Amino acid sequence: MFVISNLLSAAAQVLDMALTAYSWIIIIRALVSWVSPDPFNPIVQFLHTVTEPVLAPIRRALPPMLRFGIDISPVIAIFLVIFCKFFLVRTLFDLSLQLRA
Repeated sequence: MFVISNLLSAAAQVLDMALTAYSWIIIIRALVSWVSPDPFNPIVQFLHTVTEPVLAPIRRALPPMLRFGIDISPVIAIFLVIFCKFFLVRTLFDLSLQLRA
């Protein structure tokens, strides 16, 4: 069972790093959006392509009273990423510890 335990532990670490990187990508996209970037820049296109599938549904789900000129969907997305880090990563780590015992 130690092999499955190590696999789950490694998966938790990789997931933690991926979620951290994704939260940084969301932050960078929010910062870049403040300066009206060139839409043909490959970096801007990458940021838009990677984050829009998460941010667009959040924007659509926001009630009209929370749309007051500032896009708060990146903040909500970062909170969701943090929740996933606490829930999924810790669950995988705890499961790997349970299998080891």
